[in-house]
Amino acid sequence: MNPVRPLARWWALPARDRILFAFLLVALPLVSASLRWLGYRRTLALVEARSEQPARRAATPIERDQARRLASLAALAGRRGLRATCLPQAMVLHLLLRRRGLDPQFKLGVRRAEPGPDMHAWVELDGNSLDPAPSNHVAFDAASRSADPRHG
Repeated sequence: MNPVRPLARWWALPARDRILFAFLLVALPLVSASLRWLGYRRTLALVEARSEQPARRAATPIERDQARRLASLAALAGRRGLRATCLPQAMVLHLLLRRRGLDPQFKLGVRRAEPGPDMHAWVELDGNSLDPAPSNHVAFDAASRSADPRHG
């Protein structure tokens, strides 16, 4: 792989995206480590506590576009940095959107696959998935968030 190409792509990003991408390269491994050490419930509680805002609001069309861009950057950082699966990616995206005062919904889901079920985590904003690679996973109900999913 030519090391100049990723660097050229990095510099081609807008400055705001470079800053967000750098943040994601740090945040995703931290959330992944927290999931391993503290588990799903405590990590989600930490994410929600760190992103608590007094009021939530619907996103504007520009904010929805920015949220989709942020989800794409999180997916890219999850592939390019210290590998992070969909669960830490969704948790960090959820945190960032809540800190902006938005009302994202953190989703866990499953789809039938061979040899067993395929788990997935994603974030929805105003009822629309921000997942850069949409899938046909069926979301669990809110009560199932207390489970400790093995993410994919």
